Amino acid sequence: MKYSDYQHLQFERRGRVLEVVMNRPDKMNAVDEQLHGELARVFTDAAHDPESDVIVLTGAGKMFSAGGDIELLQRGIDDPAFMEAMALEGKQLLFSLLDCEKPVIAKVNGHATGLGATMALFCDVIFAADHARIGDPHVAVGLTAGDGGAVIWPQLIGYARAKEYLMTGELVSAVDAARIGLINHAVPAAELDARVAEFADRLAAGAGRAIRWTKMAINIRLKQVAQSVMDASVAYELMSSRTADHQEAVNAFRERRKPVFTGR
Repeated sequence: MKYSDYQHLQFERRGRVLEVVMNRPDKMNAVDEQLHGELARVFTDAAHDPESDVIVLTGAGKMFSAGGDIELLQRGIDDPAFMEAMALEGKQLLFSLLDCEKPVIAKVNGHATGLGATMALFCDVIFAADHARIGDPHVAVGLTAGDGGAVIWPQLIGYARAKEYLMTGELVSAVDAARIGLINHAVPAAELDARVAEFADRLAAGAGRAIRWTKMAINIRLKQVAQSVMDASVAYELMSSRTADHQEAVNAFRERRKPVFTGR
């Protein structure tokens, strides 16, 4: 791990556990161009880190991640080639999570929305503070849920529930998310660090190769699903980024008003 290569990610080590922290707390850990690129490569780097066996992903401050930065969305509208590059990088991010042999634990310390939710749900085990809310409100900004939500939500909670949440963009509380199987555990915020540390240490003390290869065996089918869905869903998101509704949503966000969609 070359820590100097990263600007918006911080790293903490505790024994054989490596914690990766998205560090834009003043922006609710929203993903800008720099952070997007760093996330796209960090799990590949962490997979080859000789000093760790378990990875924990979390956010600095009170949020896990609010998803895509509004400036990133506007640039995607203005420059389609940039949006296409971000789409390819986004695929790299998700597949690097699936391909990383080390267990990756999501420590959802606050709300996780959009890409933030997708990253959390692509992790192997998900702990969330009970006050956190999780959702994929792509449609709320006039975008197709194309960055991985269409892959992972149906696998975790079934197609009917996934369609309800992804077509409305509704957020679900961590407690309800645990109840329906979207995440593993919702715990009191004061206990989150300790619960994640306890579980990470349990994995780190286990039979490492057996644990890694069990993960990879389970992920075979998930990677097949992701391979079959991601290209189409990314293409749909690229198309939706060029709609009038998406620009209206970005404008409305900046003007602090509710968007008025026209279906165009």
